[in-house]
Amino acid sequence: MTAGSAAKTVKAETGNWFKGPVANLTPLDRARARRELSEIASAAEDEGFPRVAELLAGKSKLASFLEAVFDLSSFMRDCARKRPDILDALFDQTIDERLISIRASIAAAARAEDVSEKTLMMALRKLKLEAHFLIALADLAVEADTATTVRRLSDLADACTSAAVDFLLREAHFQGKLKLTDPENPSEGSGWILLGMGKLGAHELNFSSDIDLVVFFEPEAPAVIDPLDASELFARLTRRLVRILQDRTEHGYVFRTDLRLRPDPGSTPLAIPVQAALLYYESRGQNWERAAMIKARPVAGDLKAGAAFLRELQPYVWRKYMDYAAIADVHSIKRQIHAHKGHGEIAVKGHNVKLGRGGIREIEFFVQTQQLIAGGRFPELRGRETVPMLGQLAARGWITAEARDALTLQYWFLRRVEHAIQMVADEQSHTLPEDNEGLERIAHMLGFADAEAFSKEFRASLQQVEQHYAALFETAPELSSGIGNLVFTGDVDDPDTLQTLHRLGFERPSDICRVIRTWHFGRYRATQSAEARERLTELTPALLEAFGKTRRADEALLRFNDFLAGLPAGIQLFSLLQSNPALLKLLATIMGAAPRLAGIITRRPHVFDGLLDPALLSELPDRAYLAGRLAAFLEAAKTYEETLDRLRIFAAEQKFLIGVRLLAGSIDAGRAGKAFSDLADLTIGAALDAVIEEFSSRHGKVKGGKTAILGMGKLGSRELTAGSDVDLILLYDHDADAEESDGEKPLAPSHYYTRLTQRLIAAVSAPTAEGVLYELDLRLRPSGNKGPVATYIDAFRKYQRGEAWIWEHMALTRARAVAGDETLCYAAEAEVAEIIALPRDAAKVAKEAGDMRKMIEEEKPPRDLWDIKLIPGGLIDLEFIAQVAVLTGQAEAGERTTGTGEILARLAPGFADAQVRQELGEAFSLYVSLTQMIRLCLTGHFERQDVPPGLSDMLLAITDLPDFGVLEAHVRETSQRVRKHFDLLLRAKRK
Repeated sequence: MTAGSAAKTVKAETGNWFKGPVANLTPLDRARARRELSEIASAAEDEGFPRVAELLAGKSKLASFLEAVFDLSSFMRDCARKRPDILDALFDQTIDERLISIRASIAAAARAEDVSEKTLMMALRKLKLEAHFLIALADLAVEADTATTVRRLSDLADACTSAAVDFLLREAHFQGKLKLTDPENPSEGSGWILLGMGKLGAHELNFSSDIDLVVFFEPEAPAVIDPLDASELFARLTRRLVRILQDRTEHGYVFRTDLRLRPDPGSTPLAIPVQAALLYYESRGQNWERAAMIKARPVAGDLKAGAAFLRELQPYVWRKYMDYAAIADVHSIKRQIHAHKGHGEIAVKGHNVKLGRGGIREIEFFVQTQQLIAGGRFPELRGRETVPMLGQLAARGWITAEARDALTLQYWFLRRVEHAIQMVADEQSHTLPEDNEGLERIAHMLGFADAEAFSKEFRASLQQVEQHYAALFETAPELSSGIGNLVFTGDVDDPDTLQTLHRLGFERPSDICRVIRTWHFGRYRATQSAEARERLTELTPALLEAFGKTRRADEALLRFNDFLAGLPAGIQLFSLLQSNPALLKLLATIMGAAPRLAGIITRRPHVFDGLLDPALLSELPDRAYLAGRLAAFLEAAKTYEETLDRLRIFAAEQKFLIGVRLLAGSIDAGRAGKAFSDLADLTIGAALDAVIEEFSSRHGKVKGGKTAILGMGKLGSRELTAGSDVDLILLYDHDADAEESDGEKPLAPSHYYTRLTQRLIAAVSAPTAEGVLYELDLRLRPSGNKGPVATYIDAFRKYQRGEAWIWEHMALTRARAVAGDETLCYAAEAEVAEIIALPRDAAKVAKEAGDMRKMIEEEKPPRDLWDIKLIPGGLIDLEFIAQVAVLTGQAEAGERTTGTGEILARLAPGFADAQVRQELGEAFSLYVSLTQMIRLCLTGHFERQDVPPGLSDMLLAITDLPDFGVLEAHVRETSQRVRKHFDLLLRAKRK
């Protein structure tokens, strides 16, 4: 290296890159990292950036840091490869100086002489990408602390939103639709108000965050020409604003934009007149909207009008008196937060850093709750930002200095973890990876030696947060006071007890008194001993409080009563519930919100034993975990009948425990679908093994005989729910010269496998004292119900290649071998892959899929919006899009997958652009989350007017939405978007 080049490298390290030494990050794979760095250096050289090339080819500390960054983050690596100019700029400016320049360029882009919507979109995307990269680089280098990172991200969002708004206002002015007072300062006096909500409003945006906006307008603003046209004009401008910011182009996107926090989003326009908004908040506004307005901030448009609007809202947001009743309501609405008290260790893999136990949302809500209580009297408690408000709460004595320091430390630690998750691939995720390499990657990005060291600190952080959060609600005055008289002796109802029960939320207090007296009379086995009755008496107040909070208190307690009636003994359970409030809360949630799970507990009280395992919520129910548990459980089975009974017991208990994990938030809907599917694979496979052994003891074996089960439908795509039937096809093979089996009662091969399959159907579906294992559906086999129940592999091959309908091949895209002989399973999957890959007329496939969807709609119309599978733009539309894409070769190459969500993510760019892929993927995720929870909790249809409030709470928790009206509007908008994509994609395929 020449002296000059060495000097340049030193300049790169000590000049304008970072203010101090960079973090010492290590790559996951050093050899791979070096290759990647060399490729980026070559790209920089080719693009004409020799300073970057020389830096990356050298051996400096800065080069080592970048080597690690590019190995750990595919987003950073791809960005550096495509845009070496971003790195080159850092030889001349610090990151902070460059970010200031970028924000200035963003503002200038909106005022360029020849600017158009298209050129602005391109400029914003390029500048945002550069800023995003630099903010991440500074964060990973620990050059910027997390408080600086979130402020930079928020400032970037403000700048992009303001630029888009200014462009639209100027264009409207030049087209004569508005008359701006100063076109050089277009927002001033425009009357267009854009409030940033949530993390944007608080200057706390995360790395891959959506931005939440609420849009209002002042019809009498100086710039408005005709107040009567203003509503339509500002709604149209807002729609275009969202498109400018959100639509994915070849240059990416700026910010995903969410307008769902506006008043009554299901029935209001995107921009709402100020007076109508004020009237809404003052007359119909809900407590979650009060809480949301704490963080509201004018971020773009007419900032003076926005500030005036918020001043008008102050009496609504900040009550003069300590409003504990309102806080209790906010608490019930913010149902994504659970004040756990250590029920089981927290799983690190798959943990949601935002919404999970001990997560970011608990700290935010910890602060927000007390702000709502006291902010009316103490203006200094009205701030938007979380950490400064912790300081103010401590200064005024609302929390201890210890709570302030602990929660501040953990808040910024958890925000760093959240950023690391998102910086890997610039994805809006808050969930830690479930695989070892993914977790190791996050640990390295945060500067930990390994995943174990990170996991230890992460668990400690979550536990500290949840302890402070739980303590908050223990000490809240409204919640800690005595609950009043509870007297259940004698035959006459105590009047004060009836009042207490009514206050707790029971609508039929007299009936409840009668039920509780039944417990004390010892009429159930669980309450026959004096000690059991004594423990239950001590537990009763806590039980009644817990059931009262379900908002269907009477139903919850009556379900618990049914459960109690079936218990063989009660002392252990009552003692456990008394010492473990988290378990009591979970039981109350099941009884109040999940009639289906409550029914399982009532019919099979032994499944409750699984809840006693302290590791329940920290163990992921993956295939290996379930297989190990199943093998141990079947070990003691001596007979065929006992094996089948044990399979039913095991499946019922594990379905219940998977459901409890979903209910408690320790796994998400996608993981639950995989767990339910793995459980079906394993138990049906074990049933098949038992049937083959039992059947062959009488009929012997067919020479070279093999069986394989293809899982179809939701089993094949690993998307089973708690209540799913199971779609199967049973295939068999044997030697060509096999004529009959070799047993005591020989059978011809076709007859043998037909009888074997019938025996399997009975083994799985026939009701016994232990219930049914699964309801089986074999209608997807060749020729449907008219064909034999077992299919010879050659006949399957011939039928699928010569006689099958398009819809049968669509169904085959989800086929997966789930059990049986390994070689036949492999052959069957290979055959399925070949059939799917056969050349097809894409237009014909699209037409038939469209015709079939139309026929389904006519023959089986959806009941209502909540018939998520059947609504136009619902699950079936998404499944059909994925299946058509696979059959017509419009999914990107890779390892074959049967999962609808995975296929939608891999739709070929020529078939669906990045924006469409993202929207379809988000819709699928939403539908699966809702469907999994609804199927878990209910046995029948989802009746909107009769849904248990606790279930409504959980649906809002998993979608992170504040109100059921907002959720319904979101489902409606999502389905409309999916139907639009369905029509466009299939119509395009027909051409």
